[in-house]
Amino acid sequence: MKKGLVIFSGGQDSTTVLGVARKECDDVSLLSFNYGQKHVIENQSALNIAGALNHDIELLTLPDRILKGTSPLLKGGDDLGKYENVEELPEGVEPTFVPARNILFLTIASNRAYCLGITDIYLGFCEEDFGGYWDCRNDFIQHMSKALSQGLYGNNSSINIHTPLMYKTKRQTVDLAVKVYGKSFYEIFSMTHTCYDNVKYGCGKCHACHLRDRGFKEAGVDDPHWYNRSAF
Repeated sequence: MKKGLVIFSGGQDSTTVLGVARKECDDVSLLSFNYGQKHVIENQSALNIAGALNHDIELLTLPDRILKGTSPLLKGGDDLGKYENVEELPEGVEPTFVPARNILFLTIASNRAYCLGITDIYLGFCEEDFGGYWDCRNDFIQHMSKALSQGLYGNNSSINIHTPLMYKTKRQTVDLAVKVYGKSFYEIFSMTHTCYDNVKYGCGKCHACHLRDRGFKEAGVDDPHWYNRSAF
């Protein structure tokens, strides 16, 4: 029996990856983090989606300020950038970068995977529109997988880190989500949270909202967030 562990935020990408893991694994567990992020709505989204799909989930609250930095995602960080359209998004590393966040998440996930007898970890990293984050690249994943495998198993086994979105555009991610969820797509994606500004259904101005909106529009798929956002 193949078992998988999904690092799950309740956002668009990790929810899509959860759908992939459900297709590939006989049993799927979820691990979410409350790491002091301002957009804590995503934690409730993760719990709601896990409940709807009948998956076990651990929501781990990390010690206060264990992750520091100027990222607008963190309490005490800089102001969040807002943009009128996707063309205004800055190049290079986005100010939202939280140093070593994904290194920490993968380290903890590998601990949970080992204890659960799981060697397959899934996460929603993507090089196509990754905000310039160094720790979302395939090169990082390959090195991290090797380091974790050596630290946990020596040469006897390995941790397999699956990143099915790594080379997909947001449009392709939407297409994949529709495929893996089928008739339940709108129900599940109405519960996802993407906005960095902690606004339910999205502020429509932050980096994350613009990328999500562009992906749905290019895919020709109605985002359930658009209807709900227009109600405010």
